[in-house]
Amino acid sequence: MLGEATQNGAANDLIKEGSDAAFMADVIEASKIQPVIVDFWATWCGPCRQLTPALEKAVREAKGAVKLVKIDVDKNPAFAGQLRVQSIPTVYAFVDGQPVDGFMGAQPDSQIKAFIDRLAGPPAPSDLDAVLAMGKESMDLGDLGGAAQAYAQALQMDPANLKAIAGLARCYLAGGDVDQARQIAGMAPADAKDADLEGVRAALKLADEAPSETAAFEQRLARDADDHEARFELASALAGHGAMAEAADHLLAIVARDRDWNDGAARKQLLTIFEAAGPTSEVAKTGRRKLSSILFS
Repeated sequence: MLGEATQNGAANDLIKEGSDAAFMADVIEASKIQPVIVDFWATWCGPCRQLTPALEKAVREAKGAVKLVKIDVDKNPAFAGQLRVQSIPTVYAFVDGQPVDGFMGAQPDSQIKAFIDRLAGPPAPSDLDAVLAMGKESMDLGDLGGAAQAYAQALQMDPANLKAIAGLARCYLAGGDVDQARQIAGMAPADAKDADLEGVRAALKLADEAPSETAAFEQRLARDADDHEARFELASALAGHGAMAEAADHLLAIVARDRDWNDGAARKQLLTIFEAAGPTSEVAKTGRRKLSSILFS
């Protein structure tokens, strides 16, 4: 009960009935700490009865990023006059003691939210965001242990976080533990949509379809460099074992020799590899440049 009362008190502090006497403290000085929205209204104003509840709701949803001060212009005309409020409702936003934005008349919820979002600025990164960023940085540096530790910590904080699930699964994939990677990826709902998770799923699909051995295909290519089937199977095997860059090079070689071979199978497999490696990975970026050069040369 005490915690609930404290939360209600904090929410109430975000919204005040203002006055000319308290304007300097409630608006000017308070706006030096956080943005303050001033709603100039009157009891007889119909649009005010529409706007004010919408403003209050949006301010509460901003969770402390901004405050709202409501001023009845009939009872408190001084600052409304100084700010040249000619019709109501009129809304001003104050930052660092100065009016910086505003509007007149009732507005749709989407416009009110956009107005508050501009004032609040970008949200501060959460602890979870910081842990996920740490995991990505470790992964980019090749520190699989550090990345796995960070993503595991993120999953403790949010067991349903798709970025953490995908990141930890990719750590196991990079370490060669496909079964564990599949188990981790299975923690996400089947219909979950996330670019990182889709990449992991693509990599698992490549692993499932990959031939277990490469020697036979390498021998065939040594005898005939234009044996596209052997090269394609070799690329599939390499991709299934995580050697995405090498696999992409073999597929690009097929496209360079015969771009329409097997109904464009090499190009289709390349796209799967780019997705599995990650759309911003060097494998994808370099591979796309090479593919464009081949197709448009």
